Amino acid sequence: MLQLGLGVVTLPGAIMSFGCQTKQEQESSKAESSSDQRSSENGETTESTSTETLMQIQYLEIVTPDADAVCQTYAKMFGVTFGDADPSLGGARTAELAGGGVVAVRKPLRDTETPVVRPYVLVDDIKAAVDAAAESGAEIAMPPTEIPGHGTFAIFIQGGIESGLWKI
Repeated sequence: MLQLGLGVVTLPGAIMSFGCQTKQEQESSKAESSSDQRSSENGETTESTSTETLMQIQYLEIVTPDADAVCQTYAKMFGVTFGDADPSLGGARTAELAGGGVVAVRKPLRDTETPVVRPYVLVDDIKAAVDAAAESGAEIAMPPTEIPGHGTFAIFIQGGIESGLWKI
């Protein structure tokens, strides 16, 4: 678990794997049925569709004015090693996580950029994901943008929360 001030971000092992898997693929690998039953708050059982996609974090970006201190703390707490600043990632220092995910810590890129912890969810089709976010009322803060050698990302804001999308 990463704890930052009052906010907490958990990094369960499942978020470190690559690619998206539908409920049907997940359940068939467990030799179960292709639908999932869940209990709602009022106790009713609902059935989800087999096209439901599981969310997986590919990139966890931490923006802080004291990036070196955050890297040192995480290295000491979790035994990870951060690399040198990567100019193609805004000067972020990155550490690989189990299963291939990445945590990136960087300083703000401009005076108006405030500290933030921004998860980037892995998607198969970034344009479709951005379109779905926009149709749901999200503000698209950064349209799909390629970072050579890393993938394509986009950022949207909904309810005051910044979230990212990542396509390998």
